[in-house]
Amino acid sequence: LVEEVEGVEIVAEASNGREAVALVKQHKPDLVIMDISMKELNGIEATAQIKAEVPATRVLILSMHTTEDFVRRAITAGASGYLVKDSAPLDLKMAIAAVLRDEIYLSPRVSRHVVSGFLHGKPQQDGTTMEVLTARQREILQMIAEGKSTKEIAFQLDVSVKTVETHRAAL
Repeated sequence: LVEEVEGVEIVAEASNGREAVALVKQHKPDLVIMDISMKELNGIEATAQIKAEVPATRVLILSMHTTEDFVRRAITAGASGYLVKDSAPLDLKMAIAAVLRDEIYLSPRVSRHVVSGFLHGKPQQDGTTMEVLTARQREILQMIAEGKSTKEIAFQLDVSVKTVETHRAAL
């Protein structure tokens, strides 16, 4: 579907979040279409790293998750748009166009939750367990959940085993 959007060229594809960050650093694309549920580094954490490393790159989240929490975390991480995976192909084209115009695009299925929370004065859920963790702690937590050993995590992150053990103890 992306290849069919006029003026859009795919320069790379990543199989996990860490690879996505590396490819963005290498290619510096105008737009990244990011899934949230990825191995090694989830899409929200990858988005935050991409925005820190290559701020001009815009990120459009394409996800099956429709809850307000996911949308809020994605936008807070720096995403410029959030599109639900079962959206119509026309919605993908509209989302890409809006994000490339430097606008925020929210899929109609998720914008309802976000706007409703805003209109009804729903407080932000600051201080939830995931939000009090550092980005590195969330990254290590995900790798632990994927079944990686301390040594595997240390090797992958290019840190010492002791550093990973310290993060695990804090978690």
